[in-house]
Amino acid sequence: MKDIKVLLGKRIREIRKSQNLTQDALAELVGVESPSISNIENGKYYPTNENLQKIAEVLKVKPYELYMFEHLRPADELKDEMLQALENNEKLTRLMYKFFISVK
Repeated sequence: MKDIKVLLGKRIREIRKSQNLTQDALAELVGVESPSISNIENGKYYPTNENLQKIAEVLKVKPYELYMFEHLRPADELKDEMLQALENNEKLTRLMYKFFISVK
């Protein structure tokens, strides 16, 4: 698994972009310089606990949600895990098929 700093940074970027915020806007709202947000999102630095709390507040998420990054794993890992789950569960296979058809 990737370094937690990298995954945390990707998750913060994902949430920030989903809210149409720029790095500059997030930095201003958190009270840090723009390069700090860039370094955090690129996994170069881990935010302080205080800044992590501020980032969560600005992004309107609970701090633990910043650590929900299982879906950011490599696609091959996700596919393997899904295939294994589907092979072992007929009910899940049928449910996933219905979902797949609905979004296809």
